[in-house]
Amino acid sequence: MQAAVLTAPGRIDLVEHPEARAPGHGEALVAVRRVGICGTDYHAFSGTQNFISYPCVLGHELAVEVLEVGPGVAGVAAGDLCAVLPYVSCGTCAACRRGRTNACVRIEVLGVTRPGGLRERMVLPVSLLFAGAGLTLDQLVLVETLGIGWHAVDRGRPGARDDVLILGAGPIGLAVAEAARRSTERVLVADVSPTRVAFAATAGHDSLAVDGDLTAAVLDRYGGELPSLVVDASGNRASMEGAFGLVGPGGRLVLVGHTTGPLTFHNPGFHARELDVRASRNATPDDWAHVIAAVRDGSLNALGWVNHRITLATVADDLPRLAASPGDVVKAVVEVGPAEQKSPAEQGKPAVQGDAA
Repeated sequence: MQAAVLTAPGRIDLVEHPEARAPGHGEALVAVRRVGICGTDYHAFSGTQNFISYPCVLGHELAVEVLEVGPGVAGVAAGDLCAVLPYVSCGTCAACRRGRTNACVRIEVLGVTRPGGLRERMVLPVSLLFAGAGLTLDQLVLVETLGIGWHAVDRGRPGARDDVLILGAGPIGLAVAEAARRSTERVLVADVSPTRVAFAATAGHDSLAVDGDLTAAVLDRYGGELPSLVVDASGNRASMEGAFGLVGPGGRLVLVGHTTGPLTFHNPGFHARELDVRASRNATPDDWAHVIAAVRDGSLNALGWVNHRITLATVADDLPRLAASPGDVVKAVVEVGPAEQKSPAEQGKPAVQGDAA
């Protein structure tokens, strides 16, 4: 079968890959149908991803079809469409025992530290499969992104009286905004990219283009006060360090993006405002259950984010172009195998095919 292998920074090749084996106890053989491309993949391609080892089969945002199940499997059957939780936790460390599986000390991630889904078929533990009865493949492939946003908001715990500032209007920032506005109407998304700010506005979010003094612009927007919750979804070191100064007294800062190396902040200001600072890493199965329920009931809809479509056969040519202009890409999706289960958004308003715009 074919697979797209990132052999080194800046080099991805479509190769013949060993065929997937038969599923064992508690496993399923699945056909990959959709793969979302995100910032992690672009960073891996450029050589700036913190944890990846080369060579690697990318792909951690997955929608799959179950082909065959192994012994001892219940809850999924051949023909089921599923989202795939890409975080493989050990289940025995202290974090796992406390239910914090996303902070597992031995965690592995599909498409980062384990081979991912940019291939035709793979075998997965059934525990990673979230059945999506009634959901389309596009809805399922967006669950991972939405789950990260949901978890970040859960870490920040906004209430109805909170002002929420989100730094970064990429897919993760948009996912944070979608989750945050379930708790408060006072959500503002800021980005340096006018294209992304415009898209956030069309998606119904209050948005701010960063051009000059961000602190002054935020103070102006909030009537001279700083927001009580800031979520940095940029993964940019300067933005993350600057975020400390954007949080109002007694407020919270959640860092969902991450970068290499240390971060610094002004301790007197941090201490005087008694800020809470939290990291947000990946998501938990509980987050995913909430996201899938919200997608199913229609209260969480991100289908309009998919504005680029490519195929497994063209990914080696298309990924470099997408990585070169990530500000123009909201969400790129790789179609693998049959293109059945088209969403209404796909049928009525097809995205650009293999075009990095």
